[in-house]
Amino acid sequence: MNNILIEKSVSSENGQTFYWVSHTNKEVTIVFLPGLTANHTLFEKQIMYFYDKYNVIVWDCPCHGKSRPYKNFNYSNVSKELNTILKTEGIGKTVIIGQSLGGMIGQYYIDAYPKGVIGFVSIDSAPFGDYYSKSDFFWLNQLEWMCKLFPDSVLRKSMAKMCGVTQGARERMERMLADYPKKELCHLMYIGEAAFIPENKCIKLPCDSILLLGDKDQVGKVAAYNKKWSNETGYPLMVIKNAAHNSNDDKPEEVNKIIEDFLLSIG
Repeated sequence: MNNILIEKSVSSENGQTFYWVSHTNKEVTIVFLPGLTANHTLFEKQIMYFYDKYNVIVWDCPCHGKSRPYKNFNYSNVSKELNTILKTEGIGKTVIIGQSLGGMIGQYYIDAYPKGVIGFVSIDSAPFGDYYSKSDFFWLNQLEWMCKLFPDSVLRKSMAKMCGVTQGARERMERMLADYPKKELCHLMYIGEAAFIPENKCIKLPCDSILLLGDKDQVGKVAAYNKKWSNETGYPLMVIKNAAHNSNDDKPEEVNKIIEDFLLSIG
């Protein structure tokens, strides 16, 4: 994948953020945002499919992959980094595609910087807004110490198993997790989730949006959140059979077809 994308970075007072870009002189740019603990390789099968059809950008989210160290992780700061990247690249029309944490960052970004965003695809993510109970927020705050209770190898394998049904998706997740020492991994799980709590707000997306959900996604209450999200907003919910939390990696052909049809439908 790296032979078709150009590696670049932007810097702020919080750290250096790496991203990879392919310019094909197309009108629309797809921006891929990987999920918590994942890096840009999560979307390898999407990038290989779309890079010659659209301009493509994918990043290592701050605190992830090459974009470490990074201080003051929150949705506002991360969205500013993404906006800097898109301004640096002179991007006009964009479609944001975010998996898990990436989908939540995508929502926050679109709310803060709506200009030019014509579409949003959520992959096994969760909504901003009034969907969460006090107990939901309580357990998000417990993630760091709870993760530390697991032996290192057990923690990584259990995370990979929850993210993928297929062996390939699980192996990719394990490779991405290998970037982090256990202490850093546990802390990343905490800041990636707990950062959401003080910044949660009702967000009404101004662009066409669809939701994708693996039918075997058992991460937290993601499945329940997506069903309620779809019911309350009218966003179409596309259930991907025999796929877990990283449904784009478990079922790349099906997910790519859904994304392509969506892109064509919005012009």
